[in-house]
Amino acid sequence: MIEAGSDIVLDWGRRARTGLAEAVLCEQKSTEQIARIVVEAHTRGERLLLTRLSAERLTDLPPATRVLIDHDPVSRTGLVGQAPEPVDLGAAIVCAGSSDWPVATEAQRALLADGVAAPIYGDVGVAGLWRLMNRLPDLADRHVVIVVAGMEGALFSVLAGLVPALVIAVPTSVGYGVAGGGRAALSSALASCAPGLVTVNIDNGFGAAMAALKILRGNAQHQQEHGETP
Repeated sequence: MIEAGSDIVLDWGRRARTGLAEAVLCEQKSTEQIARIVVEAHTRGERLLLTRLSAERLTDLPPATRVLIDHDPVSRTGLVGQAPEPVDLGAAIVCAGSSDWPVATEAQRALLADGVAAPIYGDVGVAGLWRLMNRLPDLADRHVVIVVAGMEGALFSVLAGLVPALVIAVPTSVGYGVAGGGRAALSSALASCAPGLVTVNIDNGFGAAMAALKILRGNAQHQQEHGETP
């Protein structure tokens, strides 16, 4: 581990230990801390994913630091360094509504930062079930499907009962009243009777992507060792 400052210790050995690279949650960090982290990664030639980095926070950074970051304002993610050429390992992302899009794109960007492509199939919530049914052929050969939904979170159970893939549920804080804060969707995911469904924390697109990476790489390694075609 290399110290970037007295209050920051970046874990550059994480990929070697776990297969997942270091990433930095920016939301509670100061502008000065973020700038030091970005410069440290660039100086070392390390690829680094930044999460919860809003467009407003980005503009607070020094210009020389901003140019080092490939930033996406919707997902609030930034990438320092060059991502590998994306390959298809069998991941997909399903998004219930347009309000869930920022979390879905966070998951997509986290996968892309590690060189894994994952299409997003958006606005397929259960209020218009035909929209989801039309997408089932696109999901039939996927190994992992990340499902992003707020409100009552019914999409998690519905999709897990229709596809062979492992489904990773990402409840979002979209909704109001009893749905507010994402707790209704989280409870729905955790209480689901659909087998093959696992759940991450509310709005945690990054966490879902990291879980998917471990599953996909394990599957790819198995196929390689047994001479199977992906």
